[in-house]
Amino acid sequence: MSSLRRLYYDLFSKIYDFIIRHHSRDIEGSLRTFITENTNLSKGDRALDICTGTGSVAAKLAGQVGENGLVVGLDFSRGMLEKAREKAFRLNLKQLHLVQAYADQLPFKNSSFSGVTCSHAFYELKGEERTIAIDEVARVLRTDGRFCLMEHAKPHKRIPRLLFYVRLFFLGSKDAKKFLGEEESILGKRFKNVAGQMSPTGQSKLISAEKGG
Repeated sequence: MSSLRRLYYDLFSKIYDFIIRHHSRDIEGSLRTFITENTNLSKGDRALDICTGTGSVAAKLAGQVGENGLVVGLDFSRGMLEKAREKAFRLNLKQLHLVQAYADQLPFKNSSFSGVTCSHAFYELKGEERTIAIDEVARVLRTDGRFCLMEHAKPHKRIPRLLFYVRLFFLGSKDAKKFLGEEESILGKRFKNVAGQMSPTGQSKLISAEKGG
């Protein structure tokens, strides 16, 4: 990923939570609850949130695994991680640790986590980068561990749909549009029990998948 893109997210981190909260119409944070509950984590488990941003999902995962568990929030942007670190400190989440790295180069041993999440970011990865990232997620997951991927649902109304495609264009990922329509079949090549469902807000969709033996 380019240094220019990393700089963009370092700067965007200043207003990220405000923009995402209002763009998704999720004032109460129901999407974060939705994705974390679907990971099927238990107290004491280890979880990884890739492309963690300001750590909103990672903070929810910390509540799922409890004080004896472990959550790692991973992002390539230092600015995002600084905001996530402030959030973890404010909430006293000592089980939440933050790592600066890329989604296609996960610095963890095989079978390290019981669950992996990614919220509204995976589609931004480029084609080969995304393919490698999927393999990396499968590698660090334990057998039968769950990968929960949340992405934007394609808007039905004409103007929001146009703006949605404009954003995809400026992301520079030619196959992002295709991926957002074929997540289940793409993940099905690497995982089992792949299933999709709409979020409570109707603005996002969740795809869950499990690592085979």
